[in-house]
Amino acid sequence: MRCQGAEVMPEPNSFYTARLTPPGSGAIATVRAEGPGAVEAVATHVRVRAGRPLRQCPLHRPLLGLFGDEPGEPIVVCRHGRDAVEIHCHGGPAAAERIEAVLAQAGGHRCDWPEWVRRQPADSITADAHLALAHARTERTAAILLDQFGGALRRALVEVENLIVAGKYRAAREKAADLLARAEVGRHLTRPWRVVLTGRPNVGKSCLMNAMLGYERVIVDPTAGTTRDVLTATTAIDGWPVELTDTAGLAPNAAAGTDEPVLLRGALLAREQIAAADLIVLVFDRTRPLSAEERQWLRDVPQALHVDNKSDLAVAPGARPPAMATSALRGEGIANLLRGIAERLVPDPPPPGAAVPFTEAQCLYLRELSARCLPA
Repeated sequence: MRCQGAEVMPEPNSFYTARLTPPGSGAIATVRAEGPGAVEAVATHVRVRAGRPLRQCPLHRPLLGLFGDEPGEPIVVCRHGRDAVEIHCHGGPAAAERIEAVLAQAGGHRCDWPEWVRRQPADSITADAHLALAHARTERTAAILLDQFGGALRRALVEVENLIVAGKYRAAREKAADLLARAEVGRHLTRPWRVVLTGRPNVGKSCLMNAMLGYERVIVDPTAGTTRDVLTATTAIDGWPVELTDTAGLAPNAAAGTDEPVLLRGALLAREQIAAADLIVLVFDRTRPLSAEERQWLRDVPQALHVDNKSDLAVAPGARPPAMATSALRGEGIANLLRGIAERLVPDPPPPGAAVPFTEAQCLYLRELSARCLPA
């Protein structure tokens, strides 16, 4: 991508090594050596069972061999280019560490796998997508990042650039605006949305959170104020990664002071979580009339999603605002609530193959393109 800076290439006349498998023990570990002299450095320490020098072995063909002094570490070695070779060894950390140490003595520069990705001869969007894919929480978000890895965003940016060159500023602005409209989704492809459940004590927030998760993450007790701290759990809602937060109840006049410091601390933490939330779910007990403070919350947080819990019991008299009815105890209305949360978080999901900016640098560049479309 022309807009995202120069490609990062290996240092001249040197090679580097990178461990491409995750840390810890596994079945196989992979060490890649790449750059001028990499194949020669590996060949010095590898005995290929085919009996041929490594440089003469066919590309992309795995070959059995031994690494190091007798008796040697059993490996599978494979050349992937004129100056690129991969060594697959035992998955414990010791084997890979020994191979990296030997190659470092031969002049190899060690780097971690993100640095290795940055060194590849690809545009920055492809590299960023490659790195982001490792942190995708769900299949749905991974699919969107895979589209960007395949060039969806790069092609869209080139289209905007070409429109500007052609003097079609209005079309360029509209295209850039469409892309920026998906930026919020892009930011959450590797970072979950934060959904906070809040309300008065004992309205059933903890029980509701357990029902949404499908397992008991939170202790449930009929005693008001059982939840004294902020409890979180990560899940997926309609394929989107979501961090659910169960807050301590917002007790009346909590901010003004209380005789119970623990309750006050819980209420203050709840307000901090609410301030940082992507979506607030206001939970009410429909068996009790709305209090004056609850009505004030409705005015203060008009964008919140409203839930009337305990729908298996009789509703209290009096007018109530529109709300989703749930019974956390019986699991009623939970599917509808999850669907409502997903629609609030992502009202317009990008279709398959759509371009989605997913880094702040990409969004900044789109805003710069838009600025170039404005009249002088």
